[in-house]
Amino acid sequence: MARLAVSVVLAILVVAPIILEGVAGSIVTCSGIVPARYRNDKVSITDFGAVGDGRTVNTKAFREAVYQIQHLRRRGGTLLYVPPGVYLTGSFSLTSHMTLYLARGAVIKATQDTWNWPLIAPLPSYGRGRERPGRRYMSLIQGHGLQDVVITGENGTIDGQGEVWWNMWRQGTLRYTRPHLVEFMNSRSIMISNVAFKNSPFWNIHPVYCSNVVIRYVTILAPYDSPNTDGIDPDSSSNVCIEDSHISVGDDLISVKSGWDEYGIHYGRPSSGITIRRITGSSPFSGISVGSEMSGGVENVLIENINLRNMGIGIHIKTNIGRGGFIRDITVSNVYMENVRKGIRIMGNVGDHPDHRYNRNALPYVKGIRIKDVWGVKVQEAGLIQGLKNSPFTGICLSNIYLHGVLGQSRAAWTCSDVSGAALEVSPWVCSELASTYQSSTCSNSFRV
Repeated sequence: MARLAVSVVLAILVVAPIILEGVAGSIVTCSGIVPARYRNDKVSITDFGAVGDGRTVNTKAFREAVYQIQHLRRRGGTLLYVPPGVYLTGSFSLTSHMTLYLARGAVIKATQDTWNWPLIAPLPSYGRGRERPGRRYMSLIQGHGLQDVVITGENGTIDGQGEVWWNMWRQGTLRYTRPHLVEFMNSRSIMISNVAFKNSPFWNIHPVYCSNVVIRYVTILAPYDSPNTDGIDPDSSSNVCIEDSHISVGDDLISVKSGWDEYGIHYGRPSSGITIRRITGSSPFSGISVGSEMSGGVENVLIENINLRNMGIGIHIKTNIGRGGFIRDITVSNVYMENVRKGIRIMGNVGDHPDHRYNRNALPYVKGIRIKDVWGVKVQEAGLIQGLKNSPFTGICLSNIYLHGVLGQSRAAWTCSDVSGAALEVSPWVCSELASTYQSSTCSNSFRV
């Protein structure tokens, strides 16, 4: 019990608001998005018969613990403590007003009985599973319709043991879409911090239809060749802050989404008010991306102080014919990238479709993309900005961008089409579609910021 008492104090310190100083000296913080919580009630997963020997399956213990927390409804909520050890478990749900706390040395590890993994309905904004038609596998840890939930600890680990799922994907034997490590749906006031995530079967952390979400001080790891292991994907969610984390996975580090073609258009819930800052990482795909599933719209996104190495693409904004929706008011600043195939990519013909019923006249519009203060070395290609012929990208503003090529190879270059905006102090010099309008009033305010 002494150990548990110490962990409670640590939980308070982790969740409490923290003010950090930014690169330029300004104060930047996620504080206030999710208020600090003190849990009056504390229980250990071992109280429910869990054994951390790496062999015993503890699914029943986790489900019973959450059931008790949900039905006792202690004032101030309950902290569920996971002590050091390896706790093998199948999927389980969380409940409102609870903290899942992983001690140092604690590992929650997914079982590999894929044949017995529970199935849930597809998301309405996707119309089907993201990989396969129909239902999808439930996430290892999930929450639906919750509020005031914290996942934190002393850098314990949540391990998805994803290799069995990756092999099913590679072999074409998947029956349904793979599970995430953590997914919250229709929930609010969510905090995830001071936990390591590894080897997710699919996307790692997926807040969808959520509001007031903070993800900070996390480490997310998966092999470079692990398929579709996105780090964090805020999806049709608002007021989300992701900061101070390291991500090295097999797909996009962070991708902002909002639904897929006709289903996302019909559901109509945008992602908005997204802040992403002080992220480091590597991936064969994108560092920070928007899309390509963005049919509900994405707006008011701030991306700053990003450090990327060994990337496929540094900053990637992507959509497609049939998506509908919009991408607008995106600000990217203070990015360093090294050993990157393509520095900046803004594309209008990326991504697949859920079915053949999508509307080819549903064209997305992209407007107000401001990218500034970017420095890159060993960049094979500086940038590609390709709008849509019937929906050109407008207000694309580039300033103070220096992307250097690989020594001994030809200098990195830009390619553009169906785009308008402005460029100032960009090297190598940007394409004529932007260079010819560098005094454009649509971008002058961006350059002064």
